[in-house]
Amino acid sequence: MMNREGQAVPQVTFPIRLNNEWSSVSTDDLFKGKTVIVFALPGAFTPTCSSTHLPRYNELAPVFAKEGVDSIICLSVNDPFVMDAWAGDQGAENIYMLPDGNGEFTDGMGMLVDKADLGFGKRSWRYSMLVKHGVIEKMFIEPDVPGDPFQVSDADTMLNYINANAEQPKRVTVFTKPGCPHCTRAKKALNEAGYSYEEINLGAKGLSYSTLAAVTGQGTTPQIFIDGQRIGGADDLEVFLAKR
Repeated sequence: MMNREGQAVPQVTFPIRLNNEWSSVSTDDLFKGKTVIVFALPGAFTPTCSSTHLPRYNELAPVFAKEGVDSIICLSVNDPFVMDAWAGDQGAENIYMLPDGNGEFTDGMGMLVDKADLGFGKRSWRYSMLVKHGVIEKMFIEPDVPGDPFQVSDADTMLNYINANAEQPKRVTVFTKPGCPHCTRAKKALNEAGYSYEEINLGAKGLSYSTLAAVTGQGTTPQIFIDGQRIGGADDLEVFLAKR
């Protein structure tokens, strides 16, 4: 895979969906006069892309913004409908989902690879890059080895390049259940304190009280964890936040 640092990004016009209508966006629209992170991946809804690659960029987006990044683009050789559905499924509100359906941008980057053995056809190799005013400053390209390597194109590697001393957000997980007023109170307190959080809602996707007990050792909701430390319920959270 060719490293294109110092070169301009390919000039491409992408067909997209905007307000349920067909529209288009150009390379200049996306990059001109901006500092942009692009991370490209093999496909929407695929395991590594959904579990790690996209979520971590979305999580660190506020940190990147403080470091002068104007936007973060997730690029894949998928159609607009698939990319929009994936964004909704992931709750990726901080990421611009860019469908390179015809693979033109990816081909221009020299990153179009044949994954016909998996039934994928032509797809993007996994990489990330920092683009300033349309010129590629830095690229992190996954090694050309069998499988789906994911070693250097992750969000933390990119952040370490931009500013190794940047303060990262705390990782917050909240176990909740529908109709729980204390859960609502806890989420409100986290929002007011400026914490982003992952919500694990009992009753959704097969999650149950058995899940809650197995993971937290508790039988009531909410259960809040911050950076791996169990804080407890809503009252415990208020005590914790008061001591910040």
